[in-house]
Amino acid sequence: MIVLKTRTDLEKMRRSGLLVYQILRELEGLVKDGVSTRDLENVAERRMREAGARPAFKGYYVEAVKAHYPYVLCTSVNEEIVHGMPSSKRLLKRGDIVKIDTGLELDGYFGDAAITVAVGEVRPEVARLMRVTREALELAIDQVRPGKRLVDVCGTVQRHVEGNGFSVVREYVGHGIGTRLHEEPQIPNYVDPKATNPRLKPGMVLAIEPMVNEGRPDSRLLKDRWTAVTKDGSYSAHFEHCVAVTDNGPWVLTRP
Repeated sequence: MIVLKTRTDLEKMRRSGLLVYQILRELEGLVKDGVSTRDLENVAERRMREAGARPAFKGYYVEAVKAHYPYVLCTSVNEEIVHGMPSSKRLLKRGDIVKIDTGLELDGYFGDAAITVAVGEVRPEVARLMRVTREALELAIDQVRPGKRLVDVCGTVQRHVEGNGFSVVREYVGHGIGTRLHEEPQIPNYVDPKATNPRLKPGMVLAIEPMVNEGRPDSRLLKDRWTAVTKDGSYSAHFEHCVAVTDNGPWVLTRP
């Protein structure tokens, strides 16, 4: 069931979303050669605690893994697509890209967002991968309007990504969000004829998160059972925002 939010609900989600935004901006500024992904984790957890927020990811139970996720952040480097785990042994170096994905609960409402950050100068094709993924998200956001259908969001991502010679990850998708981190509907980044295709209505909130590979779309899990990587070893980029459907068009809750 898709839960429609009231204006009061959206204002509360806005507070959660802006806190996620502030934390991600701080982490982006910390990314440099020699920093560990655990360093980023420590800062994010401290900021959430200081703000009175509860980390959304830490302790989240995933049935497929039959375990609780142990960290506040997902930090996925280079060929890692999503759900990479922070580690003091994983030192970032020039030419890397790191996907930083996090969420939190504040006063009963969730916010969730992700960014991809380059460590120094990266290959031109990797820079283009990041740009196209970010563009795909912005184009999808523009589709979040009353009367549109979910497939308009999904298809917009797929067309932009594939039109630029990259591929869309199939196994991991966006989602609704509100008083739970994951709500209906699921939001693929491609047109899935088997997926539900609801008409967008004011009060719906979508966590849209294109995950885009430099090479083929195929993924596999590492032995840790959490980290998803590209099968062909190509780099992957990931950006995410929470977007509310309103009568006035899309309202991005996870940025000013």
